[in-house]
Amino acid sequence: MAFKPANKIQDLQYFGEFGGVNPSISDSSTYTFLSAKTMFDTFEGNADGCYLYSRHTTPSNLYLGEALAAMEGTETANVSASGMGAITPTILQLCKTGDHIISSRTIYGGTYAFLKNFTPRMGIDTSFVDITKLEAVEAAITPNTKIIYCESVSNPLLEIADIAGLAKIAKKHGLQLLVDNTFSPLTISPAKLGADIVLHSLTKFINGSSDTMGGVVCGSQELIDTLRNVNDGASMLLGASMDSLRAASILKNMRTLHIRMKQHSHNALFLAEKFEADGLKTVYPGLASHKGHELFKSMMNEEYGFGGMLTIDVGSLDKANELMELMQERNLGYLAVSLGFYKTLFSAPGTSTSSEIPEEEQAQMGLSEGLIRFSIGLDNDIERTYQMMRQCMLDIGILQPKYSLN
Repeated sequence: MAFKPANKIQDLQYFGEFGGVNPSISDSSTYTFLSAKTMFDTFEGNADGCYLYSRHTTPSNLYLGEALAAMEGTETANVSASGMGAITPTILQLCKTGDHIISSRTIYGGTYAFLKNFTPRMGIDTSFVDITKLEAVEAAITPNTKIIYCESVSNPLLEIADIAGLAKIAKKHGLQLLVDNTFSPLTISPAKLGADIVLHSLTKFINGSSDTMGGVVCGSQELIDTLRNVNDGASMLLGASMDSLRAASILKNMRTLHIRMKQHSHNALFLAEKFEADGLKTVYPGLASHKGHELFKSMMNEEYGFGGMLTIDVGSLDKANELMELMQERNLGYLAVSLGFYKTLFSAPGTSTSSEIPEEEQAQMGLSEGLIRFSIGLDNDIERTYQMMRQCMLDIGILQPKYSLN
């Protein structure tokens, strides 16, 4: 039977301690023990089912972690207070001074800044490569390489990683393949394609309401136990722990993720096709013109579509800003970073979410000043949305009126 991530979430059954249809929220920072020996065993990691301290984990966090692991098809998962709170401890757990990382050149600006500016302080170096070229990835491997890092769909250029191809390279050289799947939950299942570790910013599509931050590391039980280890676990010691109330809230929102992703994808494909037909330089994995279109199709869980992210290039930063301000004024969305909200969000990545990347490197990777990144919302009447967006583009001269000869 094909792997159905939404079914895996649906099939989980959590009852509250009083029979509630939602699991009870563990509103405690610390937990009691019936014996001193059990406390000792828990510190040593030898007491399954016992809770120690909420920075380690809580019942609420474990419920959410189990749902995310089910979605991604991994043994287990560990949730954190933000996406970066999942990414950075995992990298630091796997790497030490003298080690080397291979990363996609187009990744979230915060991750880029961590690998470019922060980890070198610890003697960990990173080579940034075109992740779409497997030969370039393999050529960058050194005896000290420990990790290949990429995003399923890259932020913000929407490049598609060949996860199965990268997994073969990683396995051949004894490396760990880490995949950030934030842009494509349900749509792509990296672990099923060979990824060792799957990461998400839960802040985005998975939570979906832009009211909390969160992150997750999905992987083997051994990895998660290592991250939580009280003596040398990076997640435990760096302290980016999720609050139980937030974990419970995200778990509730996960139950509608499959519905939301289908609508995000439906709306994004509709707009992308319209924008491209209007002559706009449009990038969306669901378009046949996208370089990674066929690769995406070969990896995707088809029922969830091609995701909710698209970009257009309007030629200059001034035009991009003018368009975004006008669309916000006309209530078509919000000029804001992040993604996965019910309302469309748009930003110019070069001056926002990718601003950590130097301008010359932005130019090399094809991140132009006029690029607008859209996170398409859940609008019911997407035709109306398109007509209103098109009118904004006409009003500021990005599009020209189409005249017909009668």
